[in-house]
Amino acid sequence: MTEHVPATAGAEADARRRQRREGNTLLAAMLTNGPNELIDFVLPLWAGAAIGLSATEVGVLLAVEMVLSMVFRPVSGVLADTFERRYVASAGAALYGVSAAGYALAQSAPVAYTAAAVGGVGGALLWVSVRAIISERLAEDSAVFPRLLSSQETGAWVAFIAGLTLIALIDYTGVFLACAAACAAAAVLLLVSPSRPQRPRADTDKGAAEGTAAAGLGAVGRKLRPMLLAVVLTMTAESAVSLLLLLHLQRGFDLEIGEIAYVFLPGAIAMSVAAEHLHRYVVRFGRSRVLMAASLSSAGFAVGLAWAPNPFVIAGLWILSGLAWAAVIPIGQAVIAEASGEQAGRGMGVYESARLLGALTGSLAAGVLYDSADWTVACLVAAVPLLAGTVVVPRAVRRLGVADVPPPAPAPPGRPEKPQASAAPDGASGTESRTETDTRTAAAKREPRQKENQREEKRKQKTPRQIRRELGLHAALFAVAQLVLLIVGLSWMRDLLTGDFGELLLSGGREQDSPVTGLLYGAGRLWTFILIGDALWQGGRLLVLALRRPSRESPSRPSGD
Repeated sequence: MTEHVPATAGAEADARRRQRREGNTLLAAMLTNGPNELIDFVLPLWAGAAIGLSATEVGVLLAVEMVLSMVFRPVSGVLADTFERRYVASAGAALYGVSAAGYALAQSAPVAYTAAAVGGVGGALLWVSVRAIISERLAEDSAVFPRLLSSQETGAWVAFIAGLTLIALIDYTGVFLACAAACAAAAVLLLVSPSRPQRPRADTDKGAAEGTAAAGLGAVGRKLRPMLLAVVLTMTAESAVSLLLLLHLQRGFDLEIGEIAYVFLPGAIAMSVAAEHLHRYVVRFGRSRVLMAASLSSAGFAVGLAWAPNPFVIAGLWILSGLAWAAVIPIGQAVIAEASGEQAGRGMGVYESARLLGALTGSLAAGVLYDSADWTVACLVAAVPLLAGTVVVPRAVRRLGVADVPPPAPAPPGRPEKPQASAAPDGASGTESRTETDTRTAAAKREPRQKENQREEKRKQKTPRQIRRELGLHAALFAVAQLVLLIVGLSWMRDLLTGDFGELLLSGGREQDSPVTGLLYGAGRLWTFILIGDALWQGGRLLVLALRRPSRESPSRPSGD
């Protein structure tokens, strides 16, 4: 009995290290993706307004970062498979921060180009390594990539609200420096994360065999070729639609930067909230069916965009695209990780390069379409490859040889996992029986880790009372702060209730006499949006907990046998 205690303690310690490693990585992804998305959004405007770059020079600035990032992605994959991944990711986050600081200090085109080049290399190191780290827990929890996407998109929309609220008060320089600080924090967080736990001997031998079969980038690229071609096709179409929409909002509806951001905001929030929930449908219906539905959703968005009468309708339609991406991106990353095996870094490297190649191609195509074709025709042309994705993408996943239905994520506390059918159908071949036996063996190996995950999640999960108490405390602090701002005449809430609602909602509010009062006024406005987001999030958690709680009379309530 006592001989098994150290082994059990060691397994539990490894499980906690893996979860802490994943948690730090998810938080780092949130801290870096927000600045990344925000900088990409404001960079063209800053380059023209702050250092006077022409339209062509702005295009070169954006191309420098994208091309270098695309070229260095495969190299980053090799580094992520060769060295400790948290160090490679930390270096990428640090370079991201240096790039943001470079933009803040840039007074000329060469400095801006240098910052863009550093950012491209940093992004390659960061995102390939982050996704390789996340893939380490894929075998025991199939929902890790949806969680990664949720963290990234949460960071994006929070950064947009914060950055666009404060940009009038702290200017582009202040926004870039804040982004640099967030990236520095992410770099430290990755650096202090636990190292990768040692794998069992049997798994190591199996990984060595896989590494022999796919030792280089060429072998990995050939194995993943069907998926890479599908990714280039769909990313070209999606990038073209996104840029067409941006140009249409700016030139067709004469919207300002803040107004355009609010059109895109609902889709970003939908992605952050829906990613984990959509994974349940992937487990239930399979990857192929979900990918087909997502492609139809994206195509429907592009078609609807052709006749959308105003930005409010466009914002609603953009949610369709956000939901499609919330399903497609985690599936793509998961199948790449599964097909790559121990070469997950290399697999993610070539996959990310394919995505960037599609984005670059789509951006070029969108400009040509917008200038040379009618708006309706441009949208319909962009919808054609998205519709083709309903056939191309599921077929590419099947050709990789990965399972169409991933194993379910660890069941939430209090919800027993549904038993899986284990009997082979009549007439099944010996190969199918062996495959089924291997599947059961793999599931048996995952079971201790899944049980430890469930125990850890149960310790972390908050009760409805705790959630309501936290929300009430946040509301009370907000009320006190708003009362103080009202007394000193710096309340944006008062201006919102007594002035032009629409104008104040989109603008930064009335101008202030000094940077200090302006910062306090803007902080009150930003806090309002944060509280609303917090209330929606916590309210959703309470609703989910209420729906999950079985009634006393429910026949499906566990009997305790």
